[in-house]
Amino acid sequence: MSEYHNPVLLEESVDYLLAGRPDGVFADATFGGGGHSRHILSKLSAKGRLIAFDKDQDAIDNAFSDSRLTLVRNNFRFIHNFILKEGYSDGIDGVIADLGVSSHQFDTPERGFSFRFDATLDMRMNTNADKTAADIVNSYSEEDLERLLRVYGEVEGSRKAASLIVHARSGRSILTTGELQAALAPVLPPRMEHKALAKIFQALRIEVNSEMRDLEKFLFGAAASLRKGGRLVVITYHSLEDRMVKNFIKAGNIDGTQKRDLYGNTDNVLKAVTRKPVEPSETEIESNTRARSAKLRVAEKI
Repeated sequence: MSEYHNPVLLEESVDYLLAGRPDGVFADATFGGGGHSRHILSKLSAKGRLIAFDKDQDAIDNAFSDSRLTLVRNNFRFIHNFILKEGYSDGIDGVIADLGVSSHQFDTPERGFSFRFDATLDMRMNTNADKTAADIVNSYSEEDLERLLRVYGEVEGSRKAASLIVHARSGRSILTTGELQAALAPVLPPRMEHKALAKIFQALRIEVNSEMRDLEKFLFGAAASLRKGGRLVVITYHSLEDRMVKNFIKAGNIDGTQKRDLYGNTDNVLKAVTRKPVEPSETEIESNTRARSAKLRVAEKI
C-alpha cells in the first residue's frame, strides 16, 4: 500500500467500477497517492486504459509510470473536457472519485490541513492557488465566517466561533493552526476539542478549495463522460458530500428534487447500483481510522 495515502474501500470500489470489464477505459478523478489507480491497473488488460486527475503537484510528483495510464494535473471539475480531449467522445466505462484529503496532505505539517501540528494556516490542495485558509480567517466578515462554519462544518456555536476569530485577528493576523486553535479555545467543548476543531478545519478547507462547487461540476461532468452502462463510483467522508452525491444519483441534480417535463421524462441520467451506501468493515476502520466516516455510492449511466 502506498505510504503517500492508504486508500479506503479499495477492493469494493474497484470491483464496482470495473464490473468485469478489463478491456475498458476508466478515469480516476482523484489520483492522490495512486492507490486506487494502481489497483485498477492491476485488473486491467493490456487493452485497458486509465485517465487520472489531480490538482496537487505533490500527487503528480509522486506518481508511478504505466503505459496504460494518462495523468492529468487539473481540477476534476473539468473531467468531461479532458475525456473529450483524449478522444472518447462516445464515453468511457467508469469514473471513480475518492473525495476529501489524502493521508499525505494531512500528515504534511506545512500544508496546514491538520490541527495536530502548529503550522502555516494554508489548506490549499492546489498549491498554486491564491487563497489560503489564513486569507479567509483574516479577511472574511464575521457574518461570512459564521455562514461557512455553519454550512460547511455544521459547527455548533458557529456565531461565537466567528466572533472569537474576528476579535483575535483585531490584535494581529492569525497565521498558524496553533494561533487559530488558541483563538477558538473558549468555544471548544471539554473532552470534545478534537471533534469541534475537525468541523472547523473542514469548513475552512472546503471554502479554500471550493470543494462543494467543484463536486457539483464534477458530478455533471462525470455523468456526461460515461457511456451507457458506465459506472460512477464515489467515496465521501462527510454528510455534505454524501448528500450531494446521493441527490445527484437520485434526481440528476444536487437538490434531489425529481423534476418531470410534460411527457413525464425526468432529469435522471443515472440509476443507483447500491441501494444504501457501502461502508468500511470494522477491520478496515481499525487499521485505517480515516475510513470510519467513509461511504461508497455507485451508480450506472442509463
